Amino acid sequence: MSSRPTDPSVRPAELTILYRGPLASCDYDCAYCPFAKRRDSPARLRADREALARFTAWIAAQDFPISVLFTPWGEGLVRSWYRAAMVDLSHLTHVRRVAIQTNLSTRLSWLADADPRTLALWVTYHPSQVTHERFLAKCRELLARGVRFSVGVVGLPEHAEPAGRLREDLPAEVYLWINAAEGHVYSDEEAAFWTAIDPLFGYSRRPHRSLGLPCRTGESVVSVDGEGTVRRCHFVTRTIGNLYDGSALRALRPRPCPLPVCDCHIGYVHLEPLDLYSTFAGGLLERVPATWPH
Repeated sequence: MSSRPTDPSVRPAELTILYRGPLASCDYDCAYCPFAKRRDSPARLRADREALARFTAWIAAQDFPISVLFTPWGEGLVRSWYRAAMVDLSHLTHVRRVAIQTNLSTRLSWLADADPRTLALWVTYHPSQVTHERFLAKCRELLARGVRFSVGVVGLPEHAEPAGRLREDLPAEVYLWINAAEGHVYSDEEAAFWTAIDPLFGYSRRPHRSLGLPCRTGESVVSVDGEGTVRRCHFVTRTIGNLYDGSALRALRPRPCPLPVCDCHIGYVHLEPLDLYSTFAGGLLERVPATWPH
């Protein structure tokens, strides 16, 4: 049933899906992350693997343009089923982009089986977890393999020196973004430092007023969990249907944002007044600006 094609009467023109299954474990122990060094039980891992298989089978059965961003709570690429899903989806002609948020800790040889025209990576550098040299070598390997990717750092004071060094050593073609640390208020001096590294840091520095504003989520962008439950985005808890019974696709429509503010890139990038679809044209899911490098 999960692989049943979509009813033509409810087929969207295109759809972007942010998928987050049961996986909630990570091989890193960053102090600012609630999932640091968390381990999933064998039962939870089996459930995650089965849920991902069901999701990829549904994607494969469709015949309209789809883009997928995997946003696991933990690290997905250390699990073989995420690597396999990325490879398989990259070869589907109706999949425009498949990307995943990752710390890049896993081996990269699996990328040889993927289509680099479709697959991309959203990479985060965690200076307390990996050496500068090792991480930089991974980035250079991605470039050698022709994989499209961006690199990011959480804008904490202790990350200032590592981030600056990384920007100096990364090839200019690699975009280095900075995420404002949750709860941190940036002085103008701090903001100027981070903006020198990431010219788009201003979008992350402060939450965006969003209540009542037009947003693509719920219309051409949705969030899907392991059960197939569909929400407009990760930050609005109200469900709009289920992916596998067709109810979610029938419910797609323009929806103003119901929240006072939006402070996460994977949310506010879809706010229409910000026009970030133009800024990140061609690189929306992997967070690569259209005009990068300058």
